Amino acid sequence: MDFEVTILGSNSAIPAHGRNQTSQLIQVGGSYLLLDCGEGTQIQLRKFKLKFSRIDFIFISHLHGDHFYGLMGLISSFHLVKRERLLTIFGPQGLDEIITVQLKHSKSNLGFPLRFISTKTEKDELILEEKNFRVYSFPLQHRISCTGFLIEEKQGLRNLVKEKLQRHKLSIEAINTIRSGKDYLDANGNVLYAVSEFAHEQKPPRRYAYCSDTIYDPRIVRIIKGVDLLYHEATFDDMEVERAGSTFHSTARQAALIAKSAGVKKLLLGHYSSRYKDLSILSEQAKEEFTESYLSEEGITYPILNP
Repeated sequence: MDFEVTILGSNSAIPAHGRNQTSQLIQVGGSYLLLDCGEGTQIQLRKFKLKFSRIDFIFISHLHGDHFYGLMGLISSFHLVKRERLLTIFGPQGLDEIITVQLKHSKSNLGFPLRFISTKTEKDELILEEKNFRVYSFPLQHRISCTGFLIEEKQGLRNLVKEKLQRHKLSIEAINTIRSGKDYLDANGNVLYAVSEFAHEQKPPRRYAYCSDTIYDPRIVRIIKGVDLLYHEATFDDMEVERAGSTFHSTARQAALIAKSAGVKKLLLGHYSSRYKDLSILSEQAKEEFTESYLSEEGITYPILNP
């Protein structure tokens, strides 16, 4: 199953140096999810020839403009291309009011159903469960209410050990039970066929964590621990560490320290301040703490692979 992240926008408050405001397209199997929707998002989707019409879920981390000002334009475009499918938007309380007011005063009657689900900022929670994946939200510490998102694939059915099947005549019920990852028991509750013997081990589910805007906060480590790919904002370099704290942002080094503490496999840096035309200083400082640190680049797709 495909599981990949395409960067649409990597800059912070304003677009600069050819970089756009925050947005990412996630593909999980046949599903497409949009994480944040800064100004210019739909232009980027078209520029990189991405299947934006297949987006069914949009997740907004918080209500700073560089993370959602592109949303109304995208909704309008969906209407103009005669979308009929349900669009579900997850975001902070108040986002539904913002959308409704704009639709009301522009006298726009959408040709497709729009559902809004409010995210909570005081605890982490499961907010979406589909056939192939789950999405969790978790609190981030920013100047206003803000959430991160964790996307986790669901494990499929296990593959059976052919040699075992050839020696034992298993019923359909036993096969289905073992493939689901459970031991098959006899009438007395004893293990008749152990899943460890009759099925191959599964690789752990792949996970992607998205930390949009946040101060350096080690409390998130427990949530993102061991993820395959972590995106963590890296707005400033070491010289601006005080400014990072006062604006509730992080430095590249702080992002790397979080990645290191969480034992993630790979870190993507983003949300760059417009003061940096050359981003090499951010990459260098992050790699000093965590070697698997990389600058996220717009238009690049980052696959999340099984080891």
